[in-house]
Amino acid sequence: RVRLADGSSVRARRLLVATGLVDELPVVPGLRERWGRDVLHCPYCHGYEVRDRAIGILATGPMAAHQAQLFRQLSADVTLFLHTAPQPTDEQWEQLAARGISVVDGVVAAIEVADDRLTGVRLASGEVIALDAVVVGPRFTARVPDGLGLESTEVVMGGHVVGSQIDADATGATAVPGVWVAGNVADMRAQVVSSAAAGLWTAANINMDLIDEEIRAAVAARRPFSARTEQDLCDQVLGDRRHGLMGTR
Repeated sequence: RVRLADGSSVRARRLLVATGLVDELPVVPGLRERWGRDVLHCPYCHGYEVRDRAIGILATGPMAAHQAQLFRQLSADVTLFLHTAPQPTDEQWEQLAARGISVVDGVVAAIEVADDRLTGVRLASGEVIALDAVVVGPRFTARVPDGLGLESTEVVMGGHVVGSQIDADATGATAVPGVWVAGNVADMRAQVVSSAAAGLWTAANINMDLIDEEIRAAVAARRPFSARTEQDLCDQVLGDRRHGLMGTR
């Protein structure tokens, strides 16, 4: 049984959790308001829209230099703002220079906006650098419903925690019996198309699991009734709601 926010509840034999994730953004004034518009994160999701524009990479971890290189293929005007991230390695410095990516040290204090359009970033020093878009790497945190017994695990890339997701097997089944997951809650890198496909795949596996359960029940009903079949039927029908009913196998 699942209890909803309005106090009502729904009873089902299986539950598919597709609650997605939460984008945890760096605390920079003006950043959240532009998220999904001209504050971006993925070159494969929305990089084409900012091609040949002035793009700033707001570094928050060791993957920022890699992110800058990904956007460099879309524009020759890319600037990496080190912000709170560690200094690039010697190899990364050489790669950034070779690709003509500018690097700015210092904390980004705010996002500059004019006429409902991002126009640049303001550093803690007061200097304003003109930009058309800002790229940031948020922490993608799985939205885990309470009360289901589900636990998320951290996802690490380049030695840096970039998010979390709920572990499941290849069919979408979790460690909690009867609970399945699909989409970003199970794979923080999934895009719209792959999330939709995962939902279809997991739903098909849930359907097959229900059919298997019905087959077992039908076979048990066809057999001569015994203490064993009585116990099995009790387990299938009542589950954890047996309220002390015990059988002998």
